[in-house]
Amino acid sequence: MSTISQAGQRINALLDENSFVEIGALVSARATDFNLKQTETPSDGVITGYGVIDGNLVYVYSQDASVLNGTVGEMHAKKIANLYDLAMKMGAPVIGLLDSAGLRLQEATDALNGFGEIYLKQTLASGVIPQITAVFGTCGGGLAISAGITDFTFMEADKAKLFVNAPNALDGNSVAKCDTSSAKFQSEEAGTVDFVADEASVLAKIRELVSMLPANNAEIAVSDCTDDLNRGCPDLANCVGDTSIALSQIADNGVFVEVKQNFAKDMVTGFIKLNGATIGAVANRTEVYNDEGKVEEKFDAVISANGAKKAADFVNFCDAFEIPVLSLTNAKGFLADKCNEKKIADAAAKLTYAFANATVPKVNVVIGKAYGSAYVTMNSKAIGADITMAWPSAEIGTMDASLAAKIICDGQGADAIDACAKEYAALQNNVTSAAKRGYVDQIVEPVDTRKYIIGAFEMLAAKCEGRPEKKHGTV
Repeated sequence: MSTISQAGQRINALLDENSFVEIGALVSARATDFNLKQTETPSDGVITGYGVIDGNLVYVYSQDASVLNGTVGEMHAKKIANLYDLAMKMGAPVIGLLDSAGLRLQEATDALNGFGEIYLKQTLASGVIPQITAVFGTCGGGLAISAGITDFTFMEADKAKLFVNAPNALDGNSVAKCDTSSAKFQSEEAGTVDFVADEASVLAKIRELVSMLPANNAEIAVSDCTDDLNRGCPDLANCVGDTSIALSQIADNGVFVEVKQNFAKDMVTGFIKLNGATIGAVANRTEVYNDEGKVEEKFDAVISANGAKKAADFVNFCDAFEIPVLSLTNAKGFLADKCNEKKIADAAAKLTYAFANATVPKVNVVIGKAYGSAYVTMNSKAIGADITMAWPSAEIGTMDASLAAKIICDGQGADAIDACAKEYAALQNNVTSAAKRGYVDQIVEPVDTRKYIIGAFEMLAAKCEGRPEKKHGTV
């Protein structure tokens, strides 16, 4: 690059210093309609190449909005498709930095075909190499579909726009009423975006995420561990509510990379390291603490449809890339309201399927309530958890003892119901009862949770589990 555009600056800020090597710098549009022949299209509006992040090979493309507004034409798309071919041959992640007005209208069907070529390459790469997208400007129409195919999506907080249909094109809506293209909407309401921050923080977060992920589905993500493997977590028992804090305490050196942090906050998903190995974590949450240590949101200990879908997608990613899965369970049922009821059966089925279908090592820790089908869905031993642990205070059963007593002693007095509730809690909901039946493998104190989890995953490192021969499931 003779002059460094904003697109080039983003690449240089993302990669290790002086590591970027550009490919296809002289490629330009070959279409001539609508005076394109007279228009300079350096690199055809997209800079492509490779470099390293913390010494790890990655392939990067960055759209240049200064060239025909970064629109996707025939040669623009071919450059991206070629980059995917190289990444697949080498087994390395692809990172796309998006800033484009979308389809190049002057190239019509050639541009449409280009979109299709990109979709195909992304589909073939899915589950083979990690795909990361970061939106810094406009990402609309067909380009939003491309972002949706990738594994993780980042958005710049203020200027980035992500949409299939523009806000003003929606019946009864306008940008002033609800900016459906904003990072806030896409991360909090739609759940399509994993991280939202300023540009510099987005690039830093991508580096952090890449350091957690394997380069491909045949590589195990392991690094040196500098934390004490036997370190206790004395404050862990106080983190039952906000499990994002619990996971950071369990993790090596307190590092937890949370994904989809702003969406379905009743469910936490993200990556930690345990003894240097990357682990995917899924946890129910009932409280959200702010930076000042105060509770800013509260939820009932139930699974929502959005939370179930968020967790299912995450578990599927982990299984595809051989990343072991840890779950922290605290759920007494499913969210009960009309809006949620429209989606919960399907979403809970997908979560159940994701846990049951995953063949990676799976460890479940029951840290609170574990009642009914919600408990079964959350990576229980019944659907394939390899090791199930529980804290002494955990409650495992069909439902809360007081509710069970009202059903069992229907028509009897309050004293009888109260006595029945106490008996039910002692006989059925006690964690020891579940352990006696083999549904819990270990009862561990909260302070010792980290070392027991590390031990379990080390034991499961060589796990090999078969599945019935089939093309793929349908859930």
